[in-house]
Parts: sequence; C-alpha cells; structure tokens
Amino acid sequence: MSNPQKLRNYINGKWQTPQGAETLPVINPATAETLATVPLTPPDEVGRAVQAAAEAFSGWRHTPAEDRIQYLFRLKALLDAHIDELSRIITLENGKTFKESKGEMKRAIENVEVACGIPTMMQGGTSEDIARGIDEYMFRQPLGVTAIIAPFNFPGMIPFWFLPYAVATGNTCIVKPSERTPMTMQRVMDLVEEAGFPKGVVNLVNGAADTVNALLDHPQVKAVSFVGSTPVARHVYSRAAQNGKRVQAQGGAKNPTIVMPDADMEMTIRILADSAFGNAGQRCLATALVLTVGEAHDRFAEGIVEAARKRVVGFGLDEGVQMGPVISPKSKARIEGLIQTGVDEGAKILLDGRGAEIPGLDGYFLRPTVLDNVQPGTTLFETEVFGPVLGLLHVEHLEEAIEIINAQQYGNMSCIFTSSGAAARKFRYEVLSGNVGINIGVAAPMAFYPFSGWRDSFFGSLHAQGRHAIEFYTQTKVVIERWLKEWSRQF
Repeated sequence: MSNPQKLRNYINGKWQTPQGAETLPVINPATAETLATVPLTPPDEVGRAVQAAAEAFSGWRHTPAEDRIQYLFRLKALLDAHIDELSRIITLENGKTFKESKGEMKRAIENVEVACGIPTMMQGGTSEDIARGIDEYMFRQPLGVTAIIAPFNFPGMIPFWFLPYAVATGNTCIVKPSERTPMTMQRVMDLVEEAGFPKGVVNLVNGAADTVNALLDHPQVKAVSFVGSTPVARHVYSRAAQNGKRVQAQGGAKNPTIVMPDADMEMTIRILADSAFGNAGQRCLATALVLTVGEAHDRFAEGIVEAARKRVVGFGLDEGVQMGPVISPKSKARIEGLIQTGVDEGAKILLDGRGAEIPGLDGYFLRPTVLDNVQPGTTLFETEVFGPVLGLLHVEHLEEAIEIINAQQYGNMSCIFTSSGAAARKFRYEVLSGNVGINIGVAAPMAFYPFSGWRDSFFGSLHAQGRHAIEFYTQTKVVIERWLKEWSRQF
C-alpha cells in the first residue's frame, strides 16, 4: 500500500497518537505489503490510559447492570452489521481465509450475547436466619481497571473472550492488541465509540513488550487477561501476580488426538485436516499430534496425506483458498527449522510443505506437512510448532496413548475419534486436558462455557468466557446483619 494507515490509541473517548513513540509496520503476510504502522506506546502514555479508565470506573460501576448491557446490545448489532468488513481486515493482517475470519467474528459476537445476561449471571445469594434474627447475603462487585493482552492469531475473537464480561460486570478496561495484527481492534473501537460507551470505559493502547509490562506494573490495573505462548504467559502471570493482580494467562499447546481402529475414517480425516491445517495451524486448538491405535495407522496416514496434499493454499480473500500464510518470515523460518529437526531426530516425512511458492504472491507460505514416527521426547513432539505441521505416532493400545498424552507438559485440548462409548468415556475421564473432543477436531467451548486449559497451557484459576469470566471480573462481598431492635407495630 502506498499510504499505510497510521494507527492510534483510543483513550478516554478520543483517538490519540502517542508523542515520540516508535512504530512498527503491520504486514500483510500473504503479499508482504505494509498495511499500516502501529505505535509502541511508552509507559507514561499507558499510565494516562489507566488513569482515564480509573476515573471512569466510579460512574460506570454505579450504572445499573441493566443499563450497562444496553451498550453491549448496540455493539452486538454493530458487529453484526460490519462482520464482513471486520473479517476482511482480519484476513488482510493475519492471513487466514475469509471464511475462517468470519467464523472468528461470529465467536466474538457470541461472547457479547452471553455477557448481555449479566443481570442474571452476576446475582449473589441470600440466607435468612443463619442464627436467630441474623441474615447473610453476598454481592458481586467489580474490581476496577482491567487489562486485556491479545495475541495475533485471533485478533477479533480473543479480545471478546474478556471485554464484554469485564464491562458488563461494571469494570473499565484497556485492550492491548498484538502489534502484528492491531487493525481489527482499531476498527472495533470505532464501533465501541458508535455504540456510545461512556468515555474511559473501553480504551485501546498499541504496543509490544514495554507496553505490556507497563500494564502489568501499574498499581491501578486490578486484573489482567492474556493469551499467547507459554513462556510469555508465565511471565505475565508471575509479574502481574507479584504486583497483586488477578491473572488469567492462557499459554501454548501441543494438542494430541487419538484415532481408534473403529473410527469413521473418512469423517476423521476430513475433520482432522481442518483442525491441523486450518488457520495455517496457528491456533491454540490445532491438532498437532495424532496417535493412531492398532490398525488405524496405515489407513489414517494415507488419507491425511492425500487430504493435506489437496489443500488449496493462497491469499485468504481469493475464492477457493483453504489455507493462508503464516504470520511472518521469522515464523516461517522457525517452522521449517522444526520440520528439519524432526527429520534429524528420526521422524519420516510423508508430505513436505517447505519451499512453497504461490504464483503472484510474495508472502510467508508453507504447505501442509505430515511427519510419521514423531516420538515422545523429541523436539517436534514436545514443541508447539504453531504452523501447518502434523506429527503421527503409532501405538498398540488406548491405554498407551493416554499415558503418552498425560506425560506431556501441556493440557489445552485432547481429542479421540472412535465408535466406542466405552473408549470415549475412558478417554475423557482419564486424559489430563481442560478441553476434550469426542469425534470433534477443534474442541472450542461455546461462550457460555469456560475455555479450560490445564497444566502449562494455563496459569491462573478462572478461565475466559461464561461463568468463569463473571467470577474473574467480580469480587464477592458477604454481609452478615442483625437488627437489634425488634419490629414495632408503630411502624
């Protein structure tokens, strides 16, 4: 683009350009064109955003819940009306297909819909006569200023895992989108403004690590919500918690799937091809490992290679494209290096997606890659690739597969494909993962259920979405009361 858009922050109801801030280019990963420049907000500017949110908190907290959700109803309608526009922006800055982008925005809107139920979900409880003449009851009250630190892979959806619940419960918030994909939330803030939210209730600051750390350290930020890699999630959790904040930090994953001999193989291959290679493998619920049990191996391996080979790779806005590029040249080089490491450590390449060239495009493309004999303990087995790479491992028994899965460090998602109810029940009962799929390739919870990562896939105790979000963004106040004077007829 000859005139890249200059992105700004949205603070206290006004669009602002941080003074003297460094900038980074926002690149279309399919074409390598510069779409925009994004400012790296310095700590003092972050402080001004936090102060604006803190000053808005009192008025917003005193706004009845029924009135607060009216802004969300208006925002939901605006998101619906602009869903194609927002989806196109996601595809341009992230690279995924338009269909995938639109599915992402539908999930974002779903969270707004659920948060509109806050007058019911935020209710407390009451007990009469816990002792003679004494009653006890509980309120839920908001925390104050909250921060949302979002990743590049779902620039539209993941901020909405948090934002609707934060504001519906009476908090104010600051969104920090990924510096690699900041354009989607820039446009969303236009819609927030159009929905009429009071000044300072919803704010946006752009930036990278220094901006994040300023939010983690600011004493007026009371809660932090994060999604990203496990090393960064651990940093966010430890630094924010050390500063006395509530934290929910979603980390990385290495999602395994078991394919049993009695699985519907045609359906299984179709679903797992979408799971492994959809969004170019850049999602925290992508299937990364398939453990084939018994005689399932040969049929599955042959079928998944054929499905992967047929997948159409290209620019996500073009008709018929099924998979776009990865996010950056650095990411592409890292993924290709991990593929080679897998081969060096004994894996067998069944389909090699390296060196992909897409006519007319200069972006960061790989084609789907499938490797067999990816053994536990190897780099490829243990490392989150975050690209269109699927590893296969053959085992003889279901028990062995579950044991291998449970020895992993991650616990985001695990799936099984089978026709046996007994096998499915054993699997979902024993597997150490927070999101479990049975004949499902992407076990993404609906917005009224929590996104339940376990182990090194999550740091905290309350997850995104649903009632967990209500618990996270509120604190309970318990009142025990006695009235000393008996009721009198004179009243």
